[in-house]
Amino acid sequence: MLLLYISWQTCYTVSKNMRKRGGEISSPLAYEEVDAIATIVELVRKVVEPVIQEPFELVDIEYGKIGSDMILSIFVDKPEGITLNDTADLTEMISPVLDTIKPDPFPEQYFLEITSPGLERPLKTKDAVAGAVGKYIHVGLYQAIDKQKVFEGTLLAFEEDELTMEYMDKTRKKTVQIPYSLVSKARLAVKL
Repeated sequence: MLLLYISWQTCYTVSKNMRKRGGEISSPLAYEEVDAIATIVELVRKVVEPVIQEPFELVDIEYGKIGSDMILSIFVDKPEGITLNDTADLTEMISPVLDTIKPDPFPEQYFLEITSPGLERPLKTKDAVAGAVGKYIHVGLYQAIDKQKVFEGTLLAFEEDELTMEYMDKTRKKTVQIPYSLVSKARLAVKL
């Protein structure tokens, strides 16, 4: 059974190894559960991508548990931002398409959430990173550079698979080159 849930922004992510909600991390997921989630996300992506047409852009898809509820979150945006009416219209288009997936990949009832990626939009592709040049971003790394695994600053350039960022180290501005292959997670950030 599908339950609809429309939201402006989500408050959780499901990463490869953990559940996260509002900053709290619970126990790691079993590898089988991670594989099942990845399979569901890929199936959903295949059927949903053709439905979401310009001016909309499919940003991300996440599937995971919050409390006792399973949530399928589909992050969609457009240049001027999405409205509540847009999320309702997209829900009406996407929900029937999800019902066509056979056999049903969802092991239990879930909520469908069509939402905007918000101010801290994930940058999951090279095109998304290239589109963020000149913007303030947050980058997490697999391996430290200059003894740091997290950088937050302005993306000055993205050329030849390398990010060039300007960031503050205490009171000094510094520049760092980050190979794209070291980026574990990148997103837009709000500069405070």
